[in-house]
Amino acid sequence: MARYRAWLVAAVAVALIVGLALVSQSPARSGMSDGAAAASSNDARQRAVTELLRRRSDAVAHRDRDAFLATVDPQADDAFRAAQAGVFDNLADVPLDSWSYRLDPAGVLDPGSSPTGVRTASELWAPGVELDYALAGVDTAPTTRQMGYLFARRGHDWYLASDTALESHGRRTWRGPWDFGPCQVLRTASGMVISHPGNDAMAHRVAGELDAAVAAVSEVWGGEWSRHLAVLLPTDVAETQALIGSEFAVDGIAGVALSDRVDPATHTAFGQRVVLNPKSTGALSAAALRVVLRHETTHVAARGSTVDGAPMWLLEGFADYVGYRDSGLAVPRAAPDLAAAVRSGVLPTALPGDGDFHSGASKIDLAYEQAWTVNVYLAGRVGEHGLVELYRRLAGLGRAADADVDTVLRESVGTDRAGLLAGWREYLGQTLG
Repeated sequence: MARYRAWLVAAVAVALIVGLALVSQSPARSGMSDGAAAASSNDARQRAVTELLRRRSDAVAHRDRDAFLATVDPQADDAFRAAQAGVFDNLADVPLDSWSYRLDPAGVLDPGSSPTGVRTASELWAPGVELDYALAGVDTAPTTRQMGYLFARRGHDWYLASDTALESHGRRTWRGPWDFGPCQVLRTASGMVISHPGNDAMAHRVAGELDAAVAAVSEVWGGEWSRHLAVLLPTDVAETQALIGSEFAVDGIAGVALSDRVDPATHTAFGQRVVLNPKSTGALSAAALRVVLRHETTHVAARGSTVDGAPMWLLEGFADYVGYRDSGLAVPRAAPDLAAAVRSGVLPTALPGDGDFHSGASKIDLAYEQAWTVNVYLAGRVGEHGLVELYRRLAGLGRAADADVDTVLRESVGTDRAGLLAGWREYLGQTLG
């Protein structure tokens, strides 16, 4: 089970949401200044592209393929038109509560006179565009993703000309599962599993564990989270990387928990997904898959109470605590690297640092084992409820000063970091020595 720890990585994809109201202007009239004429032209362009995006949204909602493809540039290359048709077709079985686009005319880029793959047009425009969508039965509010759309005017009509031409300017289009193939959806009482044809066996395995994972996490964490989850099963490295982000090394993980934003006032996270890596999870035993799914589900449940920068020994160790809870695995078996070190007389001299958990770190397995046993030790000292309360307080601090961490530990555990280290070392010696 040791190598499973190196694959248990939590991630947060944060997208800034900017809502902009379109301001109506007076209609053009003769004798206006050059500035007024430019403003009127810009207003007309905004209205036309806003209407284009509305028609595109409505086409998805009403499953109108012709209307959707009518928004695509008729002079675009065949590959782009085929990809757009594929996106529409692949969404057919995805249960959506909403699908809409928002225009940010203040986020305009200059695409240049001849962007790659786009034929000469009367006019090109590259405003900021965001996709808002919600999965039915999972999302309590829409999640938001950036779309790198370039629009072209041909005569009086505007079209979507490309979703890749702006990549050289740093604006990329977010890709969902529907960009990579037909989507198959398995619904459960606690959410859904989205996969592609050919991955049916794994999808059924995950769906069979999903409700139990949500129940197991809720038993520890409590009911103060949505208790619904979407699990995505990509089929290859390219899709996995698109879903989780380029900052993660696909070879080093089995699962990633993602969210796009957190409301700090309500401790609510939005756009949460669990992505399972096909390179790793297909070979997992039933017990290992159960641990991975419960680990990632814990990150989903706790995300609303977790501030970026909180210590990884707490975040990953707590997720492992829930993941391995009720697994029946003894500590020496579940933490073999740590057990071997302790038996050889080598005890940790510090709590695991954040850098130890990065994919590619030489001792990542050991770091996860250490973090898990810290949390097991804490649960034995303050009880499971006390461990959860410690998580809420300490993870809520984010990147805190050592003195603040010590204060929380004294109030919650009755000791500071030095005392925690000493107590944990004693526990390891008794348990693994």
